Amino acid sequence: MADRLERVAFDHPDAVALREEHVAAGNLLYASDPAAVHRGGSEGIDPATIVVTVVAYRDEVPIGHACLRRLDGELAGELEMKRLYVRPDERGSGVADELLEAIEGAARDDDAARILIHTGDRQHAALRFYARHGYTPIPVFAPYEAVTYSLCFDKAL
Repeated sequence: MADRLERVAFDHPDAVALREEHVAAGNLLYASDPAAVHRGGSEGIDPATIVVTVVAYRDEVPIGHACLRRLDGELAGELEMKRLYVRPDERGSGVADELLEAIEGAARDDDAARILIHTGDRQHAALRFYARHGYTPIPVFAPYEAVTYSLCFDKAL
């Protein structure tokens, strides 16, 4: 468990650093997949769409991150969790559970009927985590269609 969770600005230095770690890990994991050339375009986050950003801390050190964004296009108004990430040495400690609970709570506070997520087929621990928390597969939604290893899920709130 984290010492504390804090809602921060999307551009808060701790949030930025954790997102950069998350993206770097994903780039390594999918480097051998030809579809990874589309990764950058599909993974961008417009700061104007962010509803909330949460950072987990232990001893004042940032150890985990998640944010919630409002989608546009065909899914306009729907909420998607992005960048759920826990530093490797903190995994298995319950921090991801706390971050997910905080993001789901923020979505409920926004009167969302459901929450959406996107992940990839090589993220086996994430797939087990989301299944354990009641997320079910849905068709891949924009902008992830060009990334062939994409998997999308939702959960009714």
